[in-house]
Amino acid sequence: VNIVHGCDNFCTFCIVPYRRGRERSRPLAEVVAEVEGLVARGVREVTLLGQKVDSYGHDLGPDLDLADLLTAVDAVDGLDRIRFLTSYPLGVTDKLIDRVARLDKVCEHINIPVQSGDDAVLAAMHRGYTMTQYRDRIARIKDGIPGVSLSTDIITGFSGEDEAAFERTLDLLEEVRFDVVHVAAYSVRPGTIAARTLADDVPDEVKKARLQRVEELQERVAAELNSPLRHQEIDVLVETRKDGRWEGRTRTNKLVHFPAGASDLRGEMARVRVVGPRAWSLQGELISAG
Repeated sequence: VNIVHGCDNFCTFCIVPYRRGRERSRPLAEVVAEVEGLVARGVREVTLLGQKVDSYGHDLGPDLDLADLLTAVDAVDGLDRIRFLTSYPLGVTDKLIDRVARLDKVCEHINIPVQSGDDAVLAAMHRGYTMTQYRDRIARIKDGIPGVSLSTDIITGFSGEDEAAFERTLDLLEEVRFDVVHVAAYSVRPGTIAARTLADDVPDEVKKARLQRVEELQERVAAELNSPLRHQEIDVLVETRKDGRWEGRTRTNKLVHFPAGASDLRGEMARVRVVGPRAWSLQGELISAG
C-alpha cells in the first residue's frame, strides 16, 4: 500500500526525485480505507510503502506522522501483520520506535539503508547523516524494540570510495550484524547529480570484488544469527508454494520453507519448528496451521 510518493532527498546516485517528484502523502483516512478493503478480500498482512516511508505526513499537518498512521492501521479488524519500508535513518524517530514496540500488529523488522559506512562517501552521496548519527539510531532501535531484525542497503564502489572507506563499511556490518544486507555495485544513472558532477572512478572489477566481500561477510553473520533458532517454534504466514514446499515469513521477516502436504495453507498462519537454520532462510517442519 503506497502511502507517500516521491522523495525530497536528492541523493546523488538516485533518479527517484526527478522521475516521481517531491514527497506527497496520502490522507490517513484514505490509506486506512484501502487497508480495510484489502482485509475484506482476505488479506492478512500489508506493507506500507514509500521511497522514504517515515516522511509520511509531514505535508499533511504538524501533528501527523508514520507512527500515527501505524496506530490507525493497527486498529483495522482482521489484519494480522503490518510492515513498512523503506526508512530513512534520521526519520526513525523515538516516537516511531516506541510505536513499533507497542503496537501488536506492527512487525519487529526495520529496513534502514546506510549505503556506506564512511562519512566522506555519505557526504558525496548527499545522504544527510553521519555514521555517528546512524549508529545512534541503530542503538535506539535495538534498545527500544526487543527482538528486532534489521536489514540495510549497501552500494560498493561509489565515487571516491577508497579501500579505507570500504573497510569502514565492513566494520559497520560486523558491528551492527544486520539480518539481511542488500548490496549492489555502483553504476551511473543518467540524469542524477552523480552522473553530472562526480567521476565514476572505482574500476568495475574493484566494485565487484567489494560486493563479493560484503556478501561473504553477510552470509557468515546471517548464519550466526539464525543458528540459535534451531528447534525453536515460530509463527509463519504462508505466502506461496514452490517445488513441493510452502514458503512464508516470520514477523521478523525471515524466510521459512517447510514441506507441503495435501492441505492448501496459502494465507494461513502456520506453527513451524526450525530444523535447518541457514544464512538466507530457515528450513522447518509443520506443527499446526490455522
